[in-house]
Amino acid sequence: MIINTGSRTDIPAYYSEWFYNRIKEGYVLTRNPYYPEQITKYRLSSNVVDAIVFCTKNPEPMLDRLNEIKNFHQFWFVTITPYGKEIEPDVPVAEQVIEAFQKLSGIVGVDCCGWRYDPIFISGKYTGHFHIRRFEDMAKALSGYTNQCVVSFIDLYEKTKRNFPQVKEVKKSEQEFLIKEFVNIGNKYHIKIRTCCENPELEKLGADVSGCMTQQVLENAIGYRMKVPRRSPARVECNCMLGNDIGMYNTCGHGCLYCYANYDKKVVEQNMKQHNPKSPLLIGEVQETDIIKEAKQQLYRDAQMNIFDL
Repeated sequence: MIINTGSRTDIPAYYSEWFYNRIKEGYVLTRNPYYPEQITKYRLSSNVVDAIVFCTKNPEPMLDRLNEIKNFHQFWFVTITPYGKEIEPDVPVAEQVIEAFQKLSGIVGVDCCGWRYDPIFISGKYTGHFHIRRFEDMAKALSGYTNQCVVSFIDLYEKTKRNFPQVKEVKKSEQEFLIKEFVNIGNKYHIKIRTCCENPELEKLGADVSGCMTQQVLENAIGYRMKVPRRSPARVECNCMLGNDIGMYNTCGHGCLYCYANYDKKVVEQNMKQHNPKSPLLIGEVQETDIIKEAKQQLYRDAQMNIFDL
């Protein structure tokens, strides 16, 4: 089983103490976002968890205690973008996140760290040429610390349109122009450009369009082949392993205008005030009316198929 932490919130940036408490206790409870009275209990044991996947804009709060999860295989996606505080109010500056990324990669390994440069949008300030210039600056700094970068273009979810009404879709011609340039830069710094849920025709420009957190990506990180049961994808065109997320929507404090996971700032503030680092739930406590069900967990990895021996 894969345990995900980053599709709904940023646990490393804001809830690292809680996470390490959950590791110590050996389990975590997660509310169903659509049926809140239903809670899933996951065991946090390397006996049933193939890998823990993190997706964060700031891994720094986790780094000094990574030894506490050394028994787990890990994969990290770290998002580093070129936007200012008017777009990402509480995200650390890119240089700080790059430094943390380099430190993280030195601990867990290059194959266990992926860079995300997304979402991409175009504006008067953030032009295509601006993106190309900043992308190369970052690729140069991250060369040797990762071998892949996921890029994607902004999706206009209803939450995004409400919180960021001035944003527009990136035109097909602009997407092709940027991907072509990014692939050239990636080749220069030995970083493969991957897309997820984008136009499959971008493959003709040299991008890997198979997805971001695919089975192959995770197998390269853990060093074993996996036998994964058939599952329903998050989106029809999505080939990524995004289930079993222990986070919660409306709990990320970064305040990014483009965020799909936050409804609005007030809801986020109210939820974050209910966070208890000692609770088995990310937000709040278990109630008498809650229904707790244990997840069916099993290892996917095939110990007889070490990919490095193939």
